[in-house]
Amino acid sequence: MATRFNVADVTLETIRDGEQQNGELTTPNRPSAPDIPGSEENANVAKNQITITSESNFALYEDDFEQKQRVPAFLSSMVQHNAPSASPKKEKQKKSPKLGTVMGVYLPCVQNIIGVILFIRLPWAVGEAGVGECFLIMFICCLCAFLTTISLSAIATNGVVPAGGPYFLISRNLGPEFGGSAGLVFYFGNTFAAALYMLGSIELLVVYIAPQMAIFEPLTDPDVLYNNMRVYGTILLILTAIIVFFGVKFISIVGVVSMVMVLLACLAIYAGAFDPRPRVQICTLDGVALEGQISCSSYNYSDVSEVYQNITKRYCHPSDPYLRQVFNGTTYMKNGEWLIEPMCKIGVPGLMATNTINENAASMYLKEGEAKPGQQGQGIQVTANVDADFFVLVGILFNAVTGIMAGSSRSGDLKDAQKSIPTGTILATLTTSMLSLTCVLIFGGTVSRFYLQDQLGSSVGLPVALMAWPSKWVILIGAFVASTVAGLQSLASAPKLLQAIANDHLIPILNYFGRPGFNGEPTFALLLTVCLAEVGVLIASVDSVAPISTMFFLILDLLVHVACTLQSFLKAPNWRPRFHYYHWTVSLFGALLCIVLMFFSGWYYALSALAVTLLVYKYIEYRGAEKEWGDGIRGLSLQAARYSLLKLEETPPHTKNWRPQVLVLCKLDRNFIPAQPKILSFISQLKAGKGLALIYSVLEGIYTNNVAETSAAKMSLKRFSDENKIDGFCTVVAAPNVATTLPIIVQGAGLGGMRHNTVVILWPDSWKTKDTWELFVGIIRVASCAQLAVLVPKGIDWFPSKKDKMKGNIDVWWVVHDGGLLMLLPFLLKQHKVWKHCTLRIFTVAEPTDNSIQIKKDLENFMYQLRLEAVVSVVELTDSDISAYTYERTLVMEQRNYFLQRLNLNRKERSREMGLIRRPSVIPAHEEVMDTEDPSVQAIRMSELQTGETVTTPAEFPNHQELDTTLTKPMEGNVRRMNTSVKLNKMIKKTSTDAALVIVNLPSPPKNKNDEKNYMEFLDVLTEGLPRVLLVRGGGREVITIFS
Repeated sequence: MATRFNVADVTLETIRDGEQQNGELTTPNRPSAPDIPGSEENANVAKNQITITSESNFALYEDDFEQKQRVPAFLSSMVQHNAPSASPKKEKQKKSPKLGTVMGVYLPCVQNIIGVILFIRLPWAVGEAGVGECFLIMFICCLCAFLTTISLSAIATNGVVPAGGPYFLISRNLGPEFGGSAGLVFYFGNTFAAALYMLGSIELLVVYIAPQMAIFEPLTDPDVLYNNMRVYGTILLILTAIIVFFGVKFISIVGVVSMVMVLLACLAIYAGAFDPRPRVQICTLDGVALEGQISCSSYNYSDVSEVYQNITKRYCHPSDPYLRQVFNGTTYMKNGEWLIEPMCKIGVPGLMATNTINENAASMYLKEGEAKPGQQGQGIQVTANVDADFFVLVGILFNAVTGIMAGSSRSGDLKDAQKSIPTGTILATLTTSMLSLTCVLIFGGTVSRFYLQDQLGSSVGLPVALMAWPSKWVILIGAFVASTVAGLQSLASAPKLLQAIANDHLIPILNYFGRPGFNGEPTFALLLTVCLAEVGVLIASVDSVAPISTMFFLILDLLVHVACTLQSFLKAPNWRPRFHYYHWTVSLFGALLCIVLMFFSGWYYALSALAVTLLVYKYIEYRGAEKEWGDGIRGLSLQAARYSLLKLEETPPHTKNWRPQVLVLCKLDRNFIPAQPKILSFISQLKAGKGLALIYSVLEGIYTNNVAETSAAKMSLKRFSDENKIDGFCTVVAAPNVATTLPIIVQGAGLGGMRHNTVVILWPDSWKTKDTWELFVGIIRVASCAQLAVLVPKGIDWFPSKKDKMKGNIDVWWVVHDGGLLMLLPFLLKQHKVWKHCTLRIFTVAEPTDNSIQIKKDLENFMYQLRLEAVVSVVELTDSDISAYTYERTLVMEQRNYFLQRLNLNRKERSREMGLIRRPSVIPAHEEVMDTEDPSVQAIRMSELQTGETVTTPAEFPNHQELDTTLTKPMEGNVRRMNTSVKLNKMIKKTSTDAALVIVNLPSPPKNKNDEKNYMEFLDVLTEGLPRVLLVRGGGREVITIFS
């Protein structure tokens, strides 16, 4: 509603006391303008009335609202937050999630945890390991699951959890590399779990429910049984795949039925445990159950009066012809007489038989084919199908506690995920753990050991089914339905998980499987899942597939613990889980427990699963994960970097720890491409120093007007840096004045103890421009004051690229010792493939008064102590008279500088004037003849001949007499410096003209700012005629040492 107020009447004081009535702001004790009839001010007041709409109430922030949301709109978007669909197609608006803790988390977890292992393998495990060890195994597995639940609860309550479950949680907390690895591990776990459930269903069907369905016989032969399981397992897998493809809604319906069947089966176990009646008589021989449904009823001679081949019923009696035949010649029967007679025993004595649990307390592990420890089975004695021990049982029984992720996988369908996931998952884990542990005690206290060790029920059937009440069919049907539905759910969830991984584009090879089919479901991912699950089905053995599934789920649990430990340890500001009952030490213990269980289950399985995880991790890392999810791994890197920076002292490092931390000043052209790309190649060739490179570039302009250009320039610079494999960071700044910004960068770049210690700046080819030489010398001067080393590559265009292979010599001309950087640089270069075939030669310059022979011996010894292989030489710099060439060149240099200062030419004229003056390099080095004409006039006259223009000579200046007396004789200091430059250049060219690289000391910049131009001239003369030169100035600290 619009709000109106009168500008003429409203003041600050009245607004404070005002009231809003019927949408109008009025002032107390003062009538509004329309209420004053006849007032002349009414018209003026009416003209000043302003209508304020709801949008203009925030006029102060209207510019912000162009890019940002108002608070109500933001909060509304957060409340209506929905995770994006994995399918790129638009879907219909989904109904608001309404699942609570029980239906959304608790029951799905219970249904997935209570599976086939509890019904068909836990009784056998109790018979093998005994009550004590089996209880310990189950307790360890349950403890691992409970600890994983604690870590999962902490992660799941640290913010909104969209659809995606554990994959989303791990990937967003450990980063794309670990996320992709965890996602594939979870996918493989679900896929092989589907195969495990399928095999469990077929074992229940063919062995216990409908043995007449067997295609191959006898079922007592494990190999024959496995062939049946392969055939029927494949058929069941295909049927479930068809259901998943066409009827996803059907899965939810049968899930409810399965949950009811599971609960009834569990109740039947407890009811049977408290049934006091002894039941299930089993025919045994020497305490070992016999195969083949041998009857324990009274022996009936009429049934055995027929020919033996037609006998349909067998009796547990010494006179039974079948038993006599199969055991004839064994250790139990000799010469037709039984040494130990077969007898019937109670298979399920019940809890009332107090000695049962004592007999089952200790372990009795059997190897494959054994009927008793160390005793091979004979005749039709029930024997072990696999080698059993503590570690094998860990790998099998851990599958009895998997499924705790089922609730978090439905996070997108929960009303309040942050409340339901911890509560439901913890309650489900405690419930199923209590069920598993009590079942160990029930089986050990109610069933005889010889019956428990009948793994495939070859004697009379499944132990847990025959001990249940009221009927074995409650267990058989319930276990079959539960196992089949669990396999169906795993087969349905695995393709969606693979599709989610593919749509995150972490692994390019999987992108194809992110495409949906015609019905919107992940058809291609389903086909791959079916093929992988078929691999597990073809293995055929539940005992062989179970450890594979165990490994993948243990790795998933491990990553959940790592994520919680990492986030808890880092204590990032965003780590604020609503679930408070956790600690990083608990998660760390859980992670270690997962590792222990992995290797307990089978070291070869553990190494294989870890290898798969590592390969996926390295593949994503190699491909370059472009996702940034604010994960803990990056947080750990930040924490480690922070800790290291704080530990590093601001003081210079010890000589042994010195390494070149390089600051590179790189110029970009108008297309944001490095003007001299080879400087980056040169820096990459120094990476054997294991230092960082800080690459800086400055764009001329104001940053606020060049934000996009600065970002584009940085990306371009980063691309060139990556192409040269430089370990470092790129930064581009915008500044109105480049000349004043670069020295500031030299002073302030870096962070704490990780500041640069070396500055790399290219030799300016157009150095005769005043702005250029002032900037160049100014940077060297700043670096010297900051005690930073300086590297000046000259002739960078002639430097090798990363693909070149240099041969020849690297010549070091050692004139001044300023820390040993001249010795270290060639060593680092030679570690790179570009320079590795070069020979290091070191030349030191001596005076005639020095003992050159002793200097060479000392230098060779010094190189030996530095562990550097180099050819050393001593070159004497003779004391000769200053040549006419040196004298003339110095004089021309001084005159030119003086004339330019006096002329005060503008930039264009100065550039023309610089070109008119004769380059001294055109004078041969051996020329020592001087014209009688004034050298300055001679130079200018020569320019007249070259250009055809008339240039003012010194004689034409009004104050020519003053100039003539001032500039006819050069300064002595300049002459000496020029003489040094000329002599050294002559010696270097004589010895190192063909060298692959010449490294020479960079002289100190002049103290007098007016001598900077002369300084540049000296450097130019020093390096004249050399294609590749590296001028080096140390920072004044030792960077190389002879000590260990």
